[in-house]
This record gives sequence, structure tokens and C-alpha cells, in this order.
Amino acid sequence: MENSKTAALPGNRQPTLRLTPMPSDTNAAGDIFGGWMVSQIDIAGSIAAYRRARCHVVTVAINSVQFHEPTFVGDLISCYADVIKVGRTSLTVSVDVYAERVSAQRLHVAKVTEATLTYVAIDENRKPKAVPPENE
Repeated sequence: MENSKTAALPGNRQPTLRLTPMPSDTNAAGDIFGGWMVSQIDIAGSIAAYRRARCHVVTVAINSVQFHEPTFVGDLISCYADVIKVGRTSLTVSVDVYAERVSAQRLHVAKVTEATLTYVAIDENRKPKAVPPENE
């Protein structure tokens, strides 16, 4: 688990998705609901898979999700998604989620969640479709 005082946004990358959770996204404890976060992770992961596959994709597995720190209303959430493996029809995507939050007039960055998901490329009939080589 990273310490929120020492974490930093990846300086050499652009986020795939950036948003701010709202009060309606909280659980009974007042933190952001884990299911809301998983939904955002799936959206970010599917964007990376879609760009690489150059066609529609469907989620077939959420291989792992690790919550390192809670997320709060008003945090600026940045999801960084990368395709880490390409099979014949499948793509495995890694998603790292960072929260930027202001506390005592200082900006803190925390890596709050990380996940790995698998997608399958599909054709217009929703059947698995081969992922083209990267250089095509």
C-alpha cells in the first residue's frame, strides 16, 4: 500500500478516465462505494481494450481488484489503463486508480485502487473476433 503523502500521478501518462465521485456514490460509512469504483475501473479498462482491439469489447472477467485506501466525495479520481496482454480474441488490461485530495490546504495524491480485467473483442453479431496485430 502506498502512502498518500508520497504517491504521485504517473507523470509520463495521460489518464484514460478522470471524474469526481458525488454524495450519491457513497456507502453506509460515507466512503465511496466499492461497486461504484469497480464500475469506473471497468469503463476505463474497456476504453483501453476498445482502442487496442479497434472494435467493441465485452468484459469477461474482473481478475483482481485491490482497494488500498478509501475514496471520498470530492476526490479527483484518475484511472490509468494499459493493455498488458493480447490473446487471439482477448485482452487483459491493468487499471491503476489515483485520488487527488485537498487536506489542510495541501494537495495529496494516493493510489487508491488497482485492478486487472479481461475483455473479449466482438463482431457485429456479438461473437468473439480476432484482435488485429498492433501494427495493422
